[in-house]
Amino acid sequence: LPAIPFDPYRPHLYKQGELLAGWVPGEADSFDEKALDSRIYAWSSRHPKGQPLPVLDALARRLHDHAIDDALGEHLRGHPDVVAVMGGHSMTRTDPSYRTVAELGRSMARDGWHVATGGGPGAMEAANLGAWLAPHPDGALDDALRLLGVELDYGNADAYLGAGQAVLDRFPDGAQSLAVPTWFYGHEPTNQFATHVAKYFANSIREDGLLAIATRGVVFAPGAAGTTQEVFQDATQNHYAVFGNASPMVFLDRTFWNETLPAEPLLRILAGDRPYAALIGSADTADEVMAFLREHPAIDA
Repeated sequence: LPAIPFDPYRPHLYKQGELLAGWVPGEADSFDEKALDSRIYAWSSRHPKGQPLPVLDALARRLHDHAIDDALGEHLRGHPDVVAVMGGHSMTRTDPSYRTVAELGRSMARDGWHVATGGGPGAMEAANLGAWLAPHPDGALDDALRLLGVELDYGNADAYLGAGQAVLDRFPDGAQSLAVPTWFYGHEPTNQFATHVAKYFANSIREDGLLAIATRGVVFAPGAAGTTQEVFQDATQNHYAVFGNASPMVFLDRTFWNETLPAEPLLRILAGDRPYAALIGSADTADEVMAFLREHPAIDA
């Protein structure tokens, strides 16, 4: 293979902070120009999306994603209870919903579940943040949100990541969680709070796979087209018992999912009297989500 900025044969998932290698906090444009995450994205963006790739580029990508698949499978053998949190990247760090999702991630980790997200900013960052803070006192979340609130725009990557690093410096030794991002959306920096990162080139494999591994359930925080797509991807897996079972699906924010973007009523119509219909829930608080998930484990379908 020609010179490439990643190891296509890597034997393990990316570690926390590994994709930020080269980034220098406080140095202007450091993330965009120096971070490993950005250099890999620049390499993957050399050819227009939707166009055939040169064979060696395509081979390098597929070898890498296969290696990530293998490493993810090995990682999950030690984490049987995976619960995924899906949601929009536009949720800001000062949004009340961000706090709710962080509280949810914290509660899930304290219950011994392995929190998994799409690895980006917004709701995804909030869930990984909450999981990270699980070993710390509840007040740590208030302090973390104050530190994060100095920069809300992930487009200003250096300041945004600097705020995240301040949280990690203030609260080291957090709990484990998983991020499954993609360089297809490589303009979004991978969030800093997941301890294990399964980053893919192929977004289709990443999205379907993230839902497939969430055997303990999936929570859908408010989002837009991407999150709505994930709702029905997950529903398809449950509807046809693709993996031999059905897992809970919980909509966080009843007003959003029933009125603003009414995916929940449509899903209930689709489910009808199939077994997974009993696993569809809705909630407005982290405590309500946790109560539903505790009472509704996955079922054989």
